Amino acid sequence: MQMTKAMLLVAVAVAAACSGNPRAQTRASLPVVQRPVSQADVHFMAGMIPHHAQAVKMAGWAKTNGARSDIQILAERIAVAQRDEIAMLQTWLRDRNQPVPDANATHHRMDMNGMEHDMLMPGMLSEEEMAQLERARGSEFDRLFLTFMIRHHEGAITMVDQLFASYGAAQDEDVFRFASDVYADQTTEIDFMQKMLDELIAARQQQ
Repeated sequence: MQMTKAMLLVAVAVAAACSGNPRAQTRASLPVVQRPVSQADVHFMAGMIPHHAQAVKMAGWAKTNGARSDIQILAERIAVAQRDEIAMLQTWLRDRNQPVPDANATHHRMDMNGMEHDMLMPGMLSEEEMAQLERARGSEFDRLFLTFMIRHHEGAITMVDQLFASYGAAQDEDVFRFASDVYADQTTEIDFMQKMLDELIAARQQQ
């Protein structure tokens, strides 16, 4: 199933509009036919676990590294939400007899031509970048955290775009709902973090 960003947004809007429609509610109460799971679905759901795990690790440094109070609040919100989603992703994979990455996985393991390879999903930081962030303190941590987390979130959106561009993908209701939520939530957070970063850079330039 080919789906662009615009199509995704329209689909989400239509779903929301139908929520108060009696006919839509009647249709929603009918038995749901379980759709076949595609390899693109499995790749997306499994790959999002290490992606989220890295974000949780990044967020965990906010308090210990002296981040600004509003950035600490943002980091805690990201950590709590993504821990919950990791548990959901693991359950989804387990229920479908698929390999389940560890909640603290740092790479996504893929079988390529009969050989397993570890890979970073889009937007994920390298080991060097993670070490750089872990060493940073105060306002420098704030700047790096926002810069890296924006890129990290953009990578998640890329993963959603790749999923919806894959033929036969996201027919599973849970996959479609989760991917749609990732797109909406992380787009909103990118806008919020970009404003915070712009303000931080402007304040530093005035010093």
